[in-house]
Amino acid sequence: MDPNSTLSGEGQAMAAIEHRSFARIGFLGNPSDVYFGRTISLTIGNFWASVKLEPSQHLVIKPHPFHDLVQFTSLDHLLNRLQNEGYYGGVRLLMAICKVFRNYCKDNGIQLHQGNFSLSYDTNIPRQTGLSGSSAIVSAALNCLLDFYNVRHLIKVQVRPNIVLSAEKELGIVAGLQDRVAQVYGGLVHMDFSKEHMDKLGHGIYTPMDISLLPPLHLIYAENPSDSGKVHSMVRQRWLDGDEFIISSMKEVGNLAEEGRTALLNKDHSKLVELMNLNFDIRRRMFGDECLGAMNIEMVEVARRVGAASKFTGSGGAVVVFCPEGPSQVKLLEEECRKSGFMLQPVKIAPSCLNDSDIQTL
Repeated sequence: MDPNSTLSGEGQAMAAIEHRSFARIGFLGNPSDVYFGRTISLTIGNFWASVKLEPSQHLVIKPHPFHDLVQFTSLDHLLNRLQNEGYYGGVRLLMAICKVFRNYCKDNGIQLHQGNFSLSYDTNIPRQTGLSGSSAIVSAALNCLLDFYNVRHLIKVQVRPNIVLSAEKELGIVAGLQDRVAQVYGGLVHMDFSKEHMDKLGHGIYTPMDISLLPPLHLIYAENPSDSGKVHSMVRQRWLDGDEFIISSMKEVGNLAEEGRTALLNKDHSKLVELMNLNFDIRRRMFGDECLGAMNIEMVEVARRVGAASKFTGSGGAVVVFCPEGPSQVKLLEEECRKSGFMLQPVKIAPSCLNDSDIQTL
């Protein structure tokens, strides 16, 4: 027997646990989730993070052989690596969710057994594309911990996004709940983050929607994108300072999600085109071109040049596109992306990931 394996009460070795969490697209209403707004988001099967938990004698957080690289061929290799990938891999994310999960259980009187485990992860979500790569790792790890300690039925689905976000806040990551809700629930979700709900419940009202309501979508992204973590800063402060333009603009963005829900239910694709484009235009007015970045704006413009609707998936780095005229328009988009050096993929929608035990907590 593996010396690191753990025996259950019956003397049987406990099995490894593995979970995937998918990249997400903010379809309408972002970034109003951080401003008591509303959003519609979806998870996509194109990209995901996976976390594996294996019972073990000691608690071990395993570095990823690429994302947590600590051995280099030269000083230039190290510098090049830091320039392209930054300083941070996924180990810090796994450590943070372990801490936050343990504290949450302690604060809420949830007893955990004394078994240990090793955690490892993998991801194919492109970095800094606004597709929620960091929160995908944390969300997948939380699912592993819920199963390892058999407490899935004790922690409501609605509060799990808060746990994920708390782990990221430990690391100074600035973000809202939208991405974490999408990844905890999976599929297509309408979210209402009104101040009344947030103050009373500590979370929003989350309503899963039928993924078949969505039209065919495409994803444009850059291989060397901008940093999605620096985009909110000035707008956030202006909102806190009571800037009427920002406050009214954020309210307008949040209302797009309500109109979008109606448009989806009615299969009103021309309305969706209008709403997606308006979502980006309002964001651009609030943040300004310098803050959004030339490459991010160009991704949106590439789609608009062929008459498609387009907007950021998050805070930059990738764009979600709807071609209402169908395959012929997609062909034109493919050519424009090729000329501009952008990647283009049809969106594969990942369905809801909630199981029966999860649903019973709702």
